[in-house]
Amino acid sequence: MQKKFLTNLGLLLFLNLLVKPFWVLGIDRSVQNAVGAEDFGFYFSILNFSFLFNILLDFGVTNFNNRNIAQNNQLLNKHFSGILILKLLLAVVYFTVTFSVGLIIGYNSAQFQMLTWIAFNQFLLMFILYLRSNISGLLMFKTDSVISVLDRLLMILFCSILLWGNVMQGDFKIEWFVYAQTAAYGLTTIFAFSVVMVKASFRRLNWNWPFILMILKKSLPFAILFLLMAQYNRIDTVVIERLLPEGIGAQQSGVYAQAFRLYDAANMIAFLFAVLLLPLFSRMIKLKQSVEDLVKLSFSILFTVSVIVAFGSFFYSHEIMLWLYPKHPDELISAYNLRIGESAYILGLLMFGFVAISAVYVFSTLLTANGSLKAMNIIAASGVIISLVINFIMVPRMQAMGSAYASLSAQFSTAIAQVIVASLIFKFKMNYRYLSVLVLYVGGVVLLGWFSKQLQFDWKINIMIMVLGSGFLAIILRLLNVKEFISIIKSEKA
Repeated sequence: MQKKFLTNLGLLLFLNLLVKPFWVLGIDRSVQNAVGAEDFGFYFSILNFSFLFNILLDFGVTNFNNRNIAQNNQLLNKHFSGILILKLLLAVVYFTVTFSVGLIIGYNSAQFQMLTWIAFNQFLLMFILYLRSNISGLLMFKTDSVISVLDRLLMILFCSILLWGNVMQGDFKIEWFVYAQTAAYGLTTIFAFSVVMVKASFRRLNWNWPFILMILKKSLPFAILFLLMAQYNRIDTVVIERLLPEGIGAQQSGVYAQAFRLYDAANMIAFLFAVLLLPLFSRMIKLKQSVEDLVKLSFSILFTVSVIVAFGSFFYSHEIMLWLYPKHPDELISAYNLRIGESAYILGLLMFGFVAISAVYVFSTLLTANGSLKAMNIIAASGVIISLVINFIMVPRMQAMGSAYASLSAQFSTAIAQVIVASLIFKFKMNYRYLSVLVLYVGGVVLLGWFSKQLQFDWKINIMIMVLGSGFLAIILRLLNVKEFISIIKSEKA
């Protein structure tokens, strides 16, 4: 399984690093700059509001299905038709609840118009993830890798035309960005559906109420977990927009979004590990194989990357924000400096949370594959409470920066708890040598970051020196064991 993980991780990372950096740094950033912080904050707060109810679109079916198909490939044909009907029913519930809550909290007509398209996009996105759960559950990782970047590739095409193709009159509108997402998600859904339809020998929908109830019952623990994790991962900008006065809330959501976009982009890489690990862990647990080596391998890679990203963002947060977000034509220089300064501070905080997220994507995936959902839900509920309490205390005082502290606190609390629970369940032995290497590596990266800041080169060269030095340090400490990687890839047994 280590060979299957490494070889498919290489392809998955290659495709995603080929496409998604251009999406984040080229398209997504250009859209933010084109529409301004307030308009993008308006969109971003509604986007995160729609995320809060995503559980109703999925109800844990995707994670349940991924684990189930990985352990029982023959069930795809039996389950696919019934789950399709269930997904359509859940979509009706999602739209009803989302718009009802929007009405309760006082959304106006412009917000509801935006919410309609965003909610539909959420349905398409969650449906794509369900289709991918079947594909990865069958261990068709190459096909899943292509689908994982197809929607972004299409959005790059559509948004490039809208931004720079001179095909539309007037300034770029945030609504065009949403429409481009709809088109890209729609085409990706059609492609993914055709792949699964062939593998499942799908012919027609079959209404089977007892089967739907059975799936809902088995998916419920996954659904609760998804709901709780969405709350403490996505609630920040909703709280900012609702707690702060009108105008200030949207503007601060935009400031937070500037930093959060990079944090979210980093999480996309960590999420790729979970996509591969869930079916592999599920298969190994069913076959009663030891997961310890795969856990250590995946965590070591993610920890190395996340520490570099976290400290690189910390030392160079201001330079990164100045580079990514230029001054708007009608923006006062004092307002611009304040916006960049706040976003840079938030970026430095959020990216430390990426270290915690990296641990979460390994250990929460392991616990999910094992079916340890009661413990996972207790941990996630604690994360929600921590996030909400700190948000409500600090946002009125510190605005968007208060939410960054709330996110950081929730992420580290849940990550530490998951590592402890997984270690107890799987009886992992305390490896003091490995822990000392992790601590030594963090200290080394901090020194490299400080040293690179003292250099008189352009900051882009300085940060590259830090990154290369940190990677070399990981190899010296054997946190990344190149010989072991080569040995695993060359081995006969996958």
